[in-house]
Amino acid sequence: MHIQVNTDDNIEGRDELAVKIEAEVTATLSRFGDQITRVEVHLSDENAGKSGSADKRCLMEARPAGHQPIAVSHAGATLEMAYSGAAKKLRSSLENTLGRANDHKGSASIRTNGGI
Repeated sequence: MHIQVNTDDNIEGRDELAVKIEAEVTATLSRFGDQITRVEVHLSDENAGKSGSADKRCLMEARPAGHQPIAVSHAGATLEMAYSGAAKKLRSSLENTLGRANDHKGSASIRTNGGI
């Protein structure tokens, strides 16, 4: 799983922040590591330096193999709250999407049982 972090010009400490985000995304989405080809993270400061609640925004997009991209966003008072919340939302969306593909009415589908 490749993780790409993008920030706007109002975000400081990009390299250190990218390392923290990569660790958070890897830990949160580890269950899907072999099913996701790439995760893009976009961070922005909506108020451009002014203080305010929930002015940090994180947009995350996962590209699961064989599926359409899944995108979620989360706003928070800090960057950590924004990217952590987005990672949790993305995990939930992936559980719904990929779980649905591998599960049919409470039992495993024939696609995952080798065609039994």
